[in-house]
Amino acid sequence: MEHAYLGEMTDIVLGQEFLTWMWYKSESQAGRFKADSGEPFALFMEQRVSVTGGEGDAKETTSVSGLLSELREAKIGLAMGKKVSKALVRIEADAEQWTATLKAEDFSLSSFKTPKVETRREEGEDPDSAFLEKMYLMERGLAFLDCVFLEFLALRFSGGWKEEAAAVGRWMAQDA
Repeated sequence: MEHAYLGEMTDIVLGQEFLTWMWYKSESQAGRFKADSGEPFALFMEQRVSVTGGEGDAKETTSVSGLLSELREAKIGLAMGKKVSKALVRIEADAEQWTATLKAEDFSLSSFKTPKVETRREEGEDPDSAFLEKMYLMERGLAFLDCVFLEFLALRFSGGWKEEAAAVGRWMAQDA
């Protein structure tokens, strides 16, 4: 039997709101975001999204996946009151791309992929260069996610959230 930890419900609600808002925001502004430094990057939710609604035995989950899927069934689930519980996100900056699956219940990342790092070394090259480049790319990808989360938190706990939530509601109802 699973036991809820203190604050689990808060985390789930905030995580679901974050993923739902991120999906809305990525579609409404064509994936365009800006890092704290002003560096533009793109974030898209695609290929795989799960939405969950209900509680206990009445809990229902709809997972939609597909390479060129518009995720319409998941959007219909949102319009029916379900919340995004898990999503695959793709981040692009310059010519690089990161992907990760985010879970709403604990903000965990899985399947985190960074741009490919060249592992063949040239003569005299630092043997740690590939490792250091991989760490740099991981930090860079996570920093983009942090920027989006901070933007969400600033809006979520501001007076503008009511208006934003109404816009998210209209977006969810538009494809239902």
